Amino acid sequence: MQRTPSTPDSTKNRKVAMIFAAVVVGMVGLAYASVPLYRLFCQVTGFGGTTQRAEAAPSKTVDRRMTILFDANTAGSLPWTFEPVQRSLDVKVGEENFAYYRATNNSDHAITGSAVFNVTPDTTGAYFNKIECFCFTEQTLKPGQTVEMPVSFFIDPAIVDDRGLDKINTITLSYTFYPADEPSNVSSTEKKPSTDTNLN
Repeated sequence: MQRTPSTPDSTKNRKVAMIFAAVVVGMVGLAYASVPLYRLFCQVTGFGGTTQRAEAAPSKTVDRRMTILFDANTAGSLPWTFEPVQRSLDVKVGEENFAYYRATNNSDHAITGSAVFNVTPDTTGAYFNKIECFCFTEQTLKPGQTVEMPVSFFIDPAIVDDRGLDKINTITLSYTFYPADEPSNVSSTEKKPSTDTNLN
């Protein structure tokens, strides 16, 4: 059987099809990579109030003080009482500080929760560093159990060099707990403090 020679049009069509297929594969790959890339971007830049992680506080502090407010929320599907132990702290920039949140499981069975978090104003996220936090891991509470959960943090002294933040004296650290087996629709970069802050 004699094969029909390829025409310029059929060769062109094959090239277009191959390019189109490559674009589709690239878009699918980008879609899968977009979430971790977005999270990495937020962690590096503090975008959306995403806080940073650090091994230790810096060795030097600067002569500037800020007020940290603490906000606590729970998803409606999580039968916990969750609140900050302290309403606020006056901190020195660059100094390690400790705060505590209290959670109580009001149900008759053990529940594991996971916390998402952010700070406001969003622009301070790049300078708010956590060393240790209950939000780094899931938390399991037995029926009726109450626990106090610590977070240690510091404000990066580099904040004094950000002229856009010269007038910022207050930062709100906000957490929302969700059942660990229930994917939250709110990422840590999207959660904002509620109007009902449960600050008692």
